[in-house]
Amino acid sequence: MRFFDRKAPFTKRIEIEAPPPAAGRRGVAIATVLKDEEHYVAEWASFHRAVGVRHFLVYDDGSTDRTLPILRDVLPPESLTILPWRFAMTDVRMGLALNRQVFAFAHAILNFGADFRWMGFIDVDEFILPKTGRTIEEALAGANGFPNISLPWHMFGTSGHKTRPPGPVTRSYTRRSADPMSRLKNAMNFKCIVDPCAVSEVSVHHFHTREFGDRTANDAGEVFPLAGRKAPAFYSSRYLQLNHYYTRSEEEFMRKIERGGVSPTAWQKRKTRLTIALENIEKDEVEDSSMTDFLDRNGILTAA
Repeated sequence: MRFFDRKAPFTKRIEIEAPPPAAGRRGVAIATVLKDEEHYVAEWASFHRAVGVRHFLVYDDGSTDRTLPILRDVLPPESLTILPWRFAMTDVRMGLALNRQVFAFAHAILNFGADFRWMGFIDVDEFILPKTGRTIEEALAGANGFPNISLPWHMFGTSGHKTRPPGPVTRSYTRRSADPMSRLKNAMNFKCIVDPCAVSEVSVHHFHTREFGDRTANDAGEVFPLAGRKAPAFYSSRYLQLNHYYTRSEEEFMRKIERGGVSPTAWQKRKTRLTIALENIEKDEVEDSSMTDFLDRNGILTAA
């Protein structure tokens, strides 16, 4: 394992030797790092199980609410692995904080990746929506087997909600930034689905593979170098769409701001970053019913 970005505030990338595929490996696994998500995790887990996710690798950063009991209620034991992941660590020699997500994702690949054809890396406010077929695996056929698929965020703001609505997130928030490839500050990024047995380098938002280096494909199998991923030509949501419910309601957005930053300076920086992101998301919005249409068409009820 090798580290990069010595001058960065966090260790952002890790080089790994991915495991060889196990006989009969199959299906899609999702790895996530979370903490205290009791209001949202049931819907997130129920939805992704309904769209064919075979296994959930949950790295828990010290939840003190009902997040873990809820997950155990919603998911069968054979579909859920919970790993304690308290990760406030710094490399003393290099003076770098070690990124808990990067290490969790590397751990997921190295210890569990051999059993799965695909592995996705998302947060609890992100939902992978199949646009063709009923499952993520069916929709992945559009990428023609390329081992490193980047899905652009489709950024949803408050949809006019001042307080948390009574219904599920996936039905309550239907207005998003018009341009998923917007270059406005903090309004665009990607999450990835990869062949875990092909990965050579891990980050939060991008991966490298042994055969193809930093090249990545969109959901339609069009391949670009990492440097070209932010070009408008890369955009596609024909087969898969990644919905990022970035703020939820104004009330919940303020809670999100308040959770961050242990010092006044860090808190103010976080508040500024998140506020700018929301302003840019809501600067030019469109109504997007793709999720609700999918839920209705397939008779999927998501937990509130």
